[in-house]
Amino acid sequence: MQLNYLALAVPFFVGLMIVEFFIARKKKKKIFNFTRSIANINVGIAERLFDTLVTGLFFFVYDYLHRHFAIFPIHPSLLLWVALLICTDFVWYWYHRLAHEINIFWAAHIVHHQSEDFNYTVSARITVFQAFVRTGFWCVLPVIGFPAPMIVSMLLVHGLYPFFVHTRLIGRLGVLEYILVTPSHHRVHHASNPQYLDKNYGDVFILWDKLFGTFRKEEEEVVYGLTKPLASNSFLWQHFHFLLELLVAVRREKGWKARLGMLFGRPDQVDPSIRPQLESRLGIRNNNRSAGEELNRYVVFQVIFSLVVLFGFILLEQWLSWPVQLLFTIFILLTLVNCGAILEQRKWVFYLEYSRMMIILTGVLCYYPSATLLGVACLTLPVSLYYFNRLQNRYLNWVY
Repeated sequence: MQLNYLALAVPFFVGLMIVEFFIARKKKKKIFNFTRSIANINVGIAERLFDTLVTGLFFFVYDYLHRHFAIFPIHPSLLLWVALLICTDFVWYWYHRLAHEINIFWAAHIVHHQSEDFNYTVSARITVFQAFVRTGFWCVLPVIGFPAPMIVSMLLVHGLYPFFVHTRLIGRLGVLEYILVTPSHHRVHHASNPQYLDKNYGDVFILWDKLFGTFRKEEEEVVYGLTKPLASNSFLWQHFHFLLELLVAVRREKGWKARLGMLFGRPDQVDPSIRPQLESRLGIRNNNRSAGEELNRYVVFQVIFSLVVLFGFILLEQWLSWPVQLLFTIFILLTLVNCGAILEQRKWVFYLEYSRMMIILTGVLCYYPSATLLGVACLTLPVSLYYFNRLQNRYLNWVY
């Protein structure tokens, strides 16, 4: 059986988050918030899940462009690996900068900046939409002549570094502050303070920001998150709120020129009053009530279970058939939406729980098809539908 050892990244990064949590607690620094940490990790779980499904597509795109449009015949060597690192980081700078300056790109990137915390869990706030946008920028690398295996290998290494700069536990790093992106530099980037906005876009090297005039040194205390905080635990709303706001803003414009101008304009052009209007229309409420320790433990259990399922999914990816992969994907997504719904104490959460049980039952039948199990499933479904309201009330009483 061929295993995908990239699955080991899941326990590795989760382990570092736990280490940071205990160090912060020992130093009596309150840099973790329960609901925000759960939301951050859940976004990361979804990204890892979808990234596993589309990584092959990205490799195919790089390989196709290299075989048909490569300008230079590049072969791996030490100097060319260094050149690739520099090119990758340069392209990243411009992708990252434009992701803050152009609405359609900001719609994919905004999720990374929603948390009002700044710790290792925030580094997980990446979406598959962001991965697609970045790939569009990185397509210049195979056209230059870098082979697809080199690019994918470099992106794996290049993607490791940013994780370690999402922390408040590390101060200034001396001479490294002049060359590399440090935690101090990246804290500025995640700030919502007016003087810090749109600064420090670099990923590994801070040189690009100094070269193109977007560098700002950390001085005043940083306030993290969006300039207009989202204040919602909804997994779906976190992913799609700005896209919906942008669509409303585009529809308000008259003429295609004005609409394209809004689509590719700056985020501050979008009317801030659109979001509360959408929240009212869609029933999105900002719930600041504490869920309680028992409910929190239930949510933590679901997150841990999702991480275990994700680890198994990635590890056995090439061994699982596509129907099983589909079931895994739906189950994990329902669980992530479920966690946010529970934290916001939504009554419709029972439908998610019910759907998850149906997914599990379907999965069992796929792996162990038998007349007995099929009979139990056929009996369970109508009985559960008949007692649906009673089961729902008991569940809601138990949860809330």
